[in-house]
Amino acid sequence: MLRVFEFLAGLLFGLGLILSGMTNPAKVLGFLDLFGQWDPSLAFVMGGAILVGIFAFALAKKRTTNFFGGALHLPKATHIDKRLVIGSLMFGVGWGLAGFCPGPVLVSMAAGHEKALIFVIAMLIGMIGFEMAERATLNKKA
Repeated sequence: MLRVFEFLAGLLFGLGLILSGMTNPAKVLGFLDLFGQWDPSLAFVMGGAILVGIFAFALAKKRTTNFFGGALHLPKATHIDKRLVIGSLMFGVGWGLAGFCPGPVLVSMAAGHEKALIFVIAMLIGMIGFEMAERATLNKKA
């Protein structure tokens, strides 16, 4: 039964991405074009997501289990370090160059957009590269 709810949550998220235009790279790039033909519509999408998140996290902080009875693990990290800043910058540059970010690109790829497939392949290569670098760093420390 849990898988059904996971599927429905993913379906709702994907539909929201499509309806909001976040799967359209031209719309995303229009939002990022602050000094040209700026399209502020995605700011409302992000603002709505932040509002939902604020209330969801406030509710979650009061709970010890999720709605299905499992353990609830909330993030505890508050430290901003060099890795976080560099990763954020890389994410932002990739988003600005391609007009995709990880969630919407999967929806776009499933819809058959070739550029989305190329982005996903590049994203997977980056993830594998990170894992390899992380392992190499851990092996040096050991």
